[in-house]
Amino acid sequence: MIKLSNVVKTFDGYAAVDGVDLEIPKGSAYGLIGSNGAGKSTILRILSGIYRIDSGEVCVDGHIVFDNPEIKQRIFFVNDETVQWNNYTLPEMRDFFRTFYPKFSAENFEAMRAALGLPANRKLATFSKGMKRQAFAICGISCKPEFLYLDEAFDGLDPTMRIIVKKMLVDAMLDNEMTVIISSHNLFEIDEFCDRAGLLHKGKIVFDRELDSLKGNIQKIQTAFDEQYTKEDFKDLEILHFDRTGSVVYIIAKGETEDIKAKIAARNPKILDIVPLSLEEIFIYELEVLGYDFQNSKD
Repeated sequence: MIKLSNVVKTFDGYAAVDGVDLEIPKGSAYGLIGSNGAGKSTILRILSGIYRIDSGEVCVDGHIVFDNPEIKQRIFFVNDETVQWNNYTLPEMRDFFRTFYPKFSAENFEAMRAALGLPANRKLATFSKGMKRQAFAICGISCKPEFLYLDEAFDGLDPTMRIIVKKMLVDAMLDNEMTVIISSHNLFEIDEFCDRAGLLHKGKIVFDRELDSLKGNIQKIQTAFDEQYTKEDFKDLEILHFDRTGSVVYIIAKGETEDIKAKIAARNPKILDIVPLSLEEIFIYELEVLGYDFQNSKD
């Protein structure tokens, strides 16, 4: 279990993380979603014990993380910044990490390196961004941590390599009961890999939900009527978004599919279709209800 309780972290008076409460079950794949500057990387650095928090509490399996070498041996953080490793080759990275991680598997490391086709004797400075992501992913998996944190994990990977790296992560989760936290502004990646996600906005957690239950509780309806209904005519629905294009009405509503269909069907629609919603659409429509304007936001 990973637990953050009312965590605050400021930089020069700016609250990068502002009163965050979060619980992440062991063995889960958790997505941290948010725009640049939302606080995702800061939370991962806090969970890794890199940053000391200003207030609140951060525990991994009941242990305070900061300044705790024993718990840090169970954590691996794939940082978005790699410049400090530019003069290392992959074998040198392997030797460095196995010094600090007793469970490090050189056999797994070499198997994954070969599968990805990464060169053994070139320095990291000569790698592309995607190759660097792959290099740190195999280092992290080879350390066999119980908690693996990845900052923008799939950024720079081509579609084929994304599939390979994701399969490696899934295999590691199954083999080691590993908890994976991925930060990303790419909701498609989170939707594809994670079973739970939290949305960060300006250092605060806006949502923290199971993705399956979230998707099952929000419906997108395309319908049309002879009458010119408005949003106010659907007070029996919990509407997140209402739009009309000609005679066609688009409704985003919370609730069970059959219940919503029955209420709309009672108004004798000419057409009535349930349209699949993407995770991105779900979060945008819910944020609209809370007053966030993505079109005019600079965050």
